[in-house]
Amino acid sequence: MSKREDYKRFIVFCLASVVVIASAALFAYLWYGYYRKLIFEPFWRKGNWVLIAIYALIYVLFAKVYGGLRVGYQKKIDIFYSLLLTLLCTNVITYFQITLINRWFLPAVPMVQMTFVQIILVLVWIWTSQYVYAKIYRARKLLVIYGKRSPEDMVQKIKTRKDKYEICEMMHIDLGKKAIQEAIKHYEGVIIWDLPAEVRNYYLKYCFDHSIRCYISPKISDIIIDGSDRIHLFDTPLLLSRNHGLSVDQRALKRAFDILVSGIGIVVVSPLFLLISFMVWAYDRGPVFYRQDRLTTDGREFHIWKFRSMCANSELNGARLAAKNDSRITPVGKVLRNLHLDELPQLFNVFVGDMSLVGPRPERGEIMAVYEEEIPEFHYRLKVKAGLTGYAQVYGKYNTTPYDKLKLDLYYIENYSFMLDIKLILMTVKIFFQKDASEGIDTSQINALKSSGSGREAIRQDVIGKEGRDDLE
Repeated sequence: MSKREDYKRFIVFCLASVVVIASAALFAYLWYGYYRKLIFEPFWRKGNWVLIAIYALIYVLFAKVYGGLRVGYQKKIDIFYSLLLTLLCTNVITYFQITLINRWFLPAVPMVQMTFVQIILVLVWIWTSQYVYAKIYRARKLLVIYGKRSPEDMVQKIKTRKDKYEICEMMHIDLGKKAIQEAIKHYEGVIIWDLPAEVRNYYLKYCFDHSIRCYISPKISDIIIDGSDRIHLFDTPLLLSRNHGLSVDQRALKRAFDILVSGIGIVVVSPLFLLISFMVWAYDRGPVFYRQDRLTTDGREFHIWKFRSMCANSELNGARLAAKNDSRITPVGKVLRNLHLDELPQLFNVFVGDMSLVGPRPERGEIMAVYEEEIPEFHYRLKVKAGLTGYAQVYGKYNTTPYDKLKLDLYYIENYSFMLDIKLILMTVKIFFQKDASEGIDTSQINALKSSGSGREAIRQDVIGKEGRDDLE
């Protein structure tokens, strides 16, 4: 199994190298054939090589951030979005590099033409590399071990990636350790789904002992431990969980970055602000903005601002979460939601310090109280300032359950770094192209909590909802 994994990594590396080298080669052709001739003092031989190497390096860095080189892991459409953003970022940066070298602007049309050729190259590469990968590696056959909580929701999600995983059998822990251990031997991996800690640890150690791949649904305590520091003062290993959110130096750097970026953002998008404001008002002559009380650090309330995306009288019959194809959403609001432009006024919330650029999305106090009835740990998200975007927004979906969003937000809090903020901001651009990132709940639901098989009643409609996507986040 170890040799198989090493071989797979080598194949993926070779496939990824092809698209990087091909893209760099196209840039080299453009540089030598066009831009180099226009520069008054052209580079010598090694200078040209360095510029091409820098292009390849920038390409790889953005591709790593967006996951564009993860052959066999990402879907074809996700790889295309990732590499499209990679090309745009790399080529824009490179064009300004050439401008600095020349000390004045040069025609950008050849760079644009090269980008279109590279996009065609990327499409061919994606189809070819995924075909090669699928021919060499079939879907991994998995066994699911579960307890009281049904794994059906997770299984349905995994079935969307039949190219990568195949759920062959599900076994309840009541079948006994002997039967489950015997079944494990016949599969290429095991999914341990939400088991009690003692039982979970038993099967985890068994899989480790027999070198069997294991997928685990983490508990909240697991995520807290994952963010702990290692202490090596003694010969006995210790883990330190500080449990206080961000340190003072991290908060200072984060705040300075928030002021800088939100200030620049407000200035840059001010024409767009005016255009959107006019469009929202012109549709039904209603209010342009929507204001709502939300919670940030330590439960402090603040007013969050958004462009109104629903009709002015959307709450006459009571508050309700936005559903798929919700009739209350205006045509203008639908466009704003799909492009996440309704969130732009929150740049002012960031600038004044109520929010941060990156952090858990702010919830209403009423919703927080309701969620805590089912998830007592839900207030853990309040250890850091609420954010315009966040870990749960990048790696989750609009209709991801509150429990799963809590785990994603906790992962961000426990593993915070300035570079993680930069990565999440860059990744936020990618989700603009993903429809399921802004998809509403089913029309049969009134909130983000799904009723379980035990017959738990839905959360009351009168405390959930009102305007906007954030009511689910």
